[in-house]
Amino acid sequence: MHFNTYGGNGAALAAALVNAADFRPGPMAVLLAGHEMLRTAMTQDQAAELRAWARRLDPVFGEPVVDKQISLVNDLLEITAVRPFVSAHDGKEPHLHFSSVEADVVARTKDTTAGGLAMAICFSDGRRLGRCDREGCGTVYVDTSRNGRRRFCSLACANRVNVAAHRNRQRGLAGT
Repeated sequence: MHFNTYGGNGAALAAALVNAADFRPGPMAVLLAGHEMLRTAMTQDQAAELRAWARRLDPVFGEPVVDKQISLVNDLLEITAVRPFVSAHDGKEPHLHFSSVEADVVARTKDTTAGGLAMAICFSDGRRLGRCDREGCGTVYVDTSRNGRRRFCSLACANRVNVAAHRNRQRGLAGT
């Protein structure tokens, strides 16, 4: 599944924030820059705001009830007061922006992630915002696979589950 730049990037940034372990300003600036955010320098207080925002984003991923997921994202959009606008800068085709370039890094991150999650839900009924099925993992992801049937955050988690299931089947056959 291909999302537009903001839907895909905003949703991927939301997943990265939820999965982040280090919320110090330096690592957060690197994480944001890796998701095409500009002017990512921040204070310790701003990094703490992003940690709190990540906790707000977390329940959206893997929520099985679409109406609940929509409600969670609408709550995020209300907090951010996102007002999308169309832009055609730098020779690019017209596209949506969810945040003002003048806003601070926290506001831009909130706007981008809330808008990205909203776009992901609208383009996929929310089924593409997942949480790893491996017991004890809990890593979130945006499923961009062709068929939209991803269940694990990584190949490593999928392999662990599949190997364990295979071994359990083999033990069952051996006991017969």
